[in-house]
Formats: sequence, C-alpha cells, structure tokens
Amino acid sequence: MKVLKMVRRLAMVLLVICAGLCLAVGVKGYRMYKGALAQTSLADKVDSIRAREDYTTFEELPPIYVEAVLSVEDHRFYSHPGIDPIAIGRAAFNDLKAMAFVEGGSTVTQQLAKNLYFSQEKELTRKVAEVFMAFDLEKNYSKEEILELYVNSIYFGNGYYSVAEASEGYFGKAPSEMTEYESTLLAGIPNAPSVYALTANPDLAAQRQRQVVDRMVTCGYYTEVQAQETLAAGM
Repeated sequence: MKVLKMVRRLAMVLLVICAGLCLAVGVKGYRMYKGALAQTSLADKVDSIRAREDYTTFEELPPIYVEAVLSVEDHRFYSHPGIDPIAIGRAAFNDLKAMAFVEGGSTVTQQLAKNLYFSQEKELTRKVAEVFMAFDLEKNYSKEEILELYVNSIYFGNGYYSVAEASEGYFGKAPSEMTEYESTLLAGIPNAPSVYALTANPDLAAQRQRQVVDRMVTCGYYTEVQAQETLAAGM
C-alpha cells in the first residue's frame, strides 16, 4: 500500500513538472511570436513577398502542382485551422521513439510562418511561436492566399527562392506553363532542396518525384494509370 502511494505521489510530481515545463515553453514561444510581430507586422511581411516582380498568384499555379504540393506537404490543408493535431501527434510519437527530432508535423501555414519570421532550427520555443503565427495567418488570409505566399517564399535549390524562379530556372517557362511531369517534379524539391535540386542530383529528384506521385494516388488526386502516364512523360 505504501509503495502504491509513493508511486502515485511520484507520478503527480512528474505531472506537475511536465506541466510547468510546457507552460514555460508556451510563454517563451508566445513572447517570441509577439517580439517578431513588434519588429515587422504580418501585413508588411506579406506585402514584401507580393511586391516581387515574379510573384505568382494562385490562379497562375497549375492545379496539378497545387495537388502535388498538398499531397506531400499538408493533405489536410483545407480542413485544419493552421495546425494539424494528427500530424503533430504522429511526429511527437516518432520523435520520442527516436529520442530526436526526426519528423516535423508542420502544416503549410506553419512552414510559411517559419519562412516569414523564424529560423530553420528545430527548437520547441520556436515551434510554439510558429503555431501562434500560423493562427494569425489563418485568421487574416484565405487558404488560397496562404498557399500562394508559401510557394512564393520557399527554397527550391540552386538559388531559386520562389516557384517562378524555380520553374524558369529549371524548365525555362512560367509556372502556369508547367506540364504535369514538371509540376510533380518541382513539388518534391522543397522537402530537401540541396538533395533534390535538379542541377545537383537529378536521379534523387526523380526518386522524390515518384514519392510525390505515389502520395497523389493515396490522396485521390491521381489514379494508378494517371500516375504512370505522368512519370512516363519524362522518359
């Protein structure tokens, strides 16, 4: 009986410690978020991206490119409020199992928040700040605007920092002119730009493209036949 009481007390102490740590990280993350906004407002950050000469609107993106991006980056994009609890839970489980940060679980909105304000380091305080900023983005901009800003601010390798730079640099054409093969190829690069850049590792980029197309089949954007036809177009 005494042992059971000791175990319960120990569990309560550990629970209180965990709650305290979570609260501390949450407060630090919130302060980081507020500090970032104090330096530059969200509207100013968005305006700076939209001011680019090669800015690509959502309407100019090939639908297949949008579907490819969402399949591999955030397939619940249109149904979540900025964060995806399912993806976060899966990532947390895999991180705990590996005792390291091996999976992010970030949505497109969170990735945009990170690109706008924060570093690429995997750090809990920054992740919390990123969540607060993601909620701000979802509150002030439509899903289409968020996705539009995302593809205009991510890195595609080889010095290309937008979908327009990447499509022009890799294929010699505007994003609206990309084929299904090119769209699915480009959609896979931002996951690891230095690895999948077409000028650096075309074979690895092709392997990543197959992963993208497979995800599109899983998500219902492609049939198996359509997937094979798209991949065959590059042979």
